[in-house]
Amino acid sequence: MSIELSEADRGLLAGEGGAAAAFAMGLLVRFAEAVEAPRLVDAECAHIDGCLYHGQVSLDFVEHLLALDGRVRVPTTLNVGSVDLIHPELFHGDPGLGTAGARLMRAHEDLGCVPSFTCAPYQTMFRPRFGAQIAWAESNAIVFANSVIGARTERYGDFIDLCCAITGRVPHYGLHLTENRRATVVVEVEAIPPEWDDAGPACVAVGHVIGRRCGDRIAAIVGLPAGTTEDDLKALGATAASAGSVALFHAVGLTPEAPTLEAALQDGRPDETIRLTADDLRDTVRRLSTVPDGTRLSAVSLGTPHFSVREFERLVPLLDGPPPTVGLYVNTGREVMAEVQARGWEERLQAAGVTVVLDTCTYLTAIMRDLEGAVMTNSGKMAYYAPGNLDIEIAFGSMADCVASARAGKVVRS
Repeated sequence: MSIELSEADRGLLAGEGGAAAAFAMGLLVRFAEAVEAPRLVDAECAHIDGCLYHGQVSLDFVEHLLALDGRVRVPTTLNVGSVDLIHPELFHGDPGLGTAGARLMRAHEDLGCVPSFTCAPYQTMFRPRFGAQIAWAESNAIVFANSVIGARTERYGDFIDLCCAITGRVPHYGLHLTENRRATVVVEVEAIPPEWDDAGPACVAVGHVIGRRCGDRIAAIVGLPAGTTEDDLKALGATAASAGSVALFHAVGLTPEAPTLEAALQDGRPDETIRLTADDLRDTVRRLSTVPDGTRLSAVSLGTPHFSVREFERLVPLLDGPPPTVGLYVNTGREVMAEVQARGWEERLQAAGVTVVLDTCTYLTAIMRDLEGAVMTNSGKMAYYAPGNLDIEIAFGSMADCVASARAGKVVRS
C-alpha cells in the first residue's frame, strides 16, 4: 500500500531536516506501509522504550543517529533503563551490561530526550492531553495513555518509537482512529469480595482476566467501584498488557471515552460478554502467587509500574512500627521522587530501611540482593513477569500485606 506523504514529510525524506531525520523517516515510511497506514500525522510527544539495553544493537541504533547529529523534534520521555543512574551502587549484575546500559541511557539524553527514565510518563509534567496523537512505547504506558487519559497511540516498539520522535510524525492507523477504539467485549464485574477494602485487588484481577481472555480486543468494563482510583486503573492496565496484548480498555463511568456502555461500544453490539463473580476475582488473585502463606521471603518489591505520589502517601503511614526484616524496595520515577523529598518523606523511608530505586525496576535488572526466598509484590505486572525474568517464586498481596510480610520475613495476609 502506498502512503500519502506531505510536502514536509518528503522534505525530511530528502534530507532537508538533516541526515538523522532522513534515516528515521525512511524507516518510518516503510513501517507505515507495512501496517497499511494511509498517511502520517503530527505526534505531540513520544515515549521511548529502547533505552533499556537488550544488546549491542540497542547502542548501534542510537549511536548511529547521534553520528548523524540527530535530535528529537517533540517532547520525548524515556522509559526505564538497565541501571539506576542516581544510585549506581545498587546494581550488582554483570559490569559490562551495567556499563553498556548506562551508556545507552545517556546516548538517548544526547538526542534531546528528557531523562525521565520511568515506565509511568503519565506521572510527569509531560502527561499528554485527551485526544492527543502520540507515539508511546512501554506496554503499561500505552494502555494508560489510551484508556485513562484518552490520548491516542499504537503499541510502538524499539526503534520505531525513536523514529517517530526524530521526525515528529506518527502513522495514522489502528488506535489513532476513532472507529478502531470501539469496545467489542463487555466485562461485567458482578460483585467485589467484601473483605477487599479497596478496588486495587479487583482491578488487578480484572486486568489479568482481560489480558488472558481478550488478547488485543478492547473491553468495556462494567461494575468497578465508583471509588476506583487512577492508581487502580494503572494496575489494571499494566496487568492486562502483561497477561495479553491489551492497548486500550474502557471502564464505564471511569474512563473518558466511556461515560456509558453505549458510548464505549460506539452504539454497537459486543462480540462477547464475560461475567466475573466475587469468587472469580478471588481465584484470579490467588493464582498470581506461586507460594502459600507462611513462605519465607527474601524481599518485597513495590512500584511496578512506578509508584505515584499518592501511593507513597499510602505507604508512609504503614511504615510506623518495627522495621522490615527483609529488603523492601520501591521503584519510582525521578519527578515523583522529587515530590517525595519536598514532602519530607525521604527521611521516613530511609529510617524504615526502604530502598528507593530510580531509573529502572527490580523485575528487570539485578538490584535485589537476596533472591533465595520468594519475593512479594502488590503488582500484577511483576507477579506475571518476575518468575520468568528472575527465576523466583512470587507472592501477591495488598500494599498493607506486603509491608506486614516484609516485617515478618514471610508471607502474611490480612
